[in-house]
Amino acid sequence: MGEVELSCQAYVKMYLHSALFPRCSVNGLLLSSATTGGAVCVTDCVPLLHSHLSLAPITQLALTQVDVWCSQTQQRIVGYYQANACASDSSPTPCALKIADKISEQFDGAVLLMLDGSKMSADYRVPPIVVYERKDSRWTLKDKHTIMMRQWEETRAVASQLLDSGDHMTLVDFDSHLDDITRDWTNQKLNGKITELTCPVNGTI
Repeated sequence: MGEVELSCQAYVKMYLHSALFPRCSVNGLLLSSATTGGAVCVTDCVPLLHSHLSLAPITQLALTQVDVWCSQTQQRIVGYYQANACASDSSPTPCALKIADKISEQFDGAVLLMLDGSKMSADYRVPPIVVYERKDSRWTLKDKHTIMMRQWEETRAVASQLLDSGDHMTLVDFDSHLDDITRDWTNQKLNGKITELTCPVNGTI
């Protein structure tokens, strides 16, 4: 399997999702709007749940709705992310493995990304992520040299700025959407704020 590139927007939303529910396990789906020569470019994510991660009916409902939305927006589900409630534990749970397996059935190059809560401080110098790939019917650690995050310093600064300004409170996961269906789980407003902050730096997300 080739390289995995993680965009600023995807990382920032995962980070804010975890920050919004610091005492909970959270999960979500990784999306791509582009593939480059076998590489998986994670361009966005959809935060899913912050409670009852293993509740199959809700997960299936979310997967179905996100898949329909992706087909309408020229995107596809390419992976899964999770942050465990215990900050020191970044190991995939049975629930994470099960959902990642389901995604890999539809996309061969699917990735499983675990957020390392013990390293998610504002001043941490490397991305606090652990990435797995599926090989020989098992999820194994991916070579860290094949995981790219361009402009990490700027991405980290954007995440910290949005957290400090309280914008993480505007993030809507699928759980929150089910409580109030008027809330937008695609997080277009938050995406716009991330774009505003990243454009002066990169000219692109």
